[in-house]
Amino acid sequence: MSVLVFIESSDKKVKKTSQEAVSFAAAIDKNAVAIYLGSDITTEELEALGKFGAGKVLHVNNDKLNQGVIPAYATVISEAMRKTDSKILVLANSSLGAPVAARTAVKLNASLASNVTELPDTSTGFRVKRSIYTGKAFAVTELNNEYKILAIRKNAVQLTESGSKAPVETFSVDLNPADFALKITGTDQASGDVLLPEAEIVVSGGRGMKGPENWGMLEELAKELGAATACSKPVSDMEWRPHHEHVGQTGLKVGPNLYIAIGISGAIQHLAGVNSSKVIVVINKDPEAPFFKAADYGIAGDAFEVVPKLTEAIRASK
Repeated sequence: MSVLVFIESSDKKVKKTSQEAVSFAAAIDKNAVAIYLGSDITTEELEALGKFGAGKVLHVNNDKLNQGVIPAYATVISEAMRKTDSKILVLANSSLGAPVAARTAVKLNASLASNVTELPDTSTGFRVKRSIYTGKAFAVTELNNEYKILAIRKNAVQLTESGSKAPVETFSVDLNPADFALKITGTDQASGDVLLPEAEIVVSGGRGMKGPENWGMLEELAKELGAATACSKPVSDMEWRPHHEHVGQTGLKVGPNLYIAIGISGAIQHLAGVNSSKVIVVINKDPEAPFFKAADYGIAGDAFEVVPKLTEAIRASK
């Protein structure tokens, strides 16, 4: 069954979540085809997708597609699905991937499964395991339509490098002017050494940090770990930290390998954004803080004493 993979990028680099999607797709179809929309990437970067299992890469090299206009993306991907005779679309369950998946599903009358965590079971039909209720449970969903769209949860797939460079082919599609009726007038790009949505390790702070002047301590720990920084909603509401660092039910949902929560009580709204993390470490001076119930490891202690010692220990271990 032929598989197409939608590729996302940031700063002219393919996102790790898209590399994971390619590995996932290659496990279904060893000749899986990747597709990239836009002119803001190099051929060499696309060729490297072959290392993760892409049989070839289609490049729709058009400046109009650089801004991520969802209706246009859905039109192009739908057309690519038909022209390549692909019945499955695989993509990351991201802020861009989720709306692209939904819009494409409507165009193709496709079955859509989000937050997919495992390869499909095709022994009797086509079933996938999905994370639901913000990571608190799993569901097995059967997809019955001819076209199937799988949005893969971050870190649910083991990223493997087994191939070599993939050939990159120019792919042309007639763009529909009506798809560009929606105009994007500006975008706010998150900054930092490590972008939060892509981070393998996240260091996050809450009101227990007492004020924005104390965040240098967390930034120092994050630097030693090669981590991104995040915060709870109250922190962003008080403007101690920028809103793009807000993690939780109404903010970003992250799924790093390691999430370190410092001075965060662990309200259910915050937990909803971090439940997909593989390992959660909590540092809080209140031993009754709800976050300890969700933690894999916990330190009941004053962050202003614990974090500097932790940072120094990590530095000394290098």
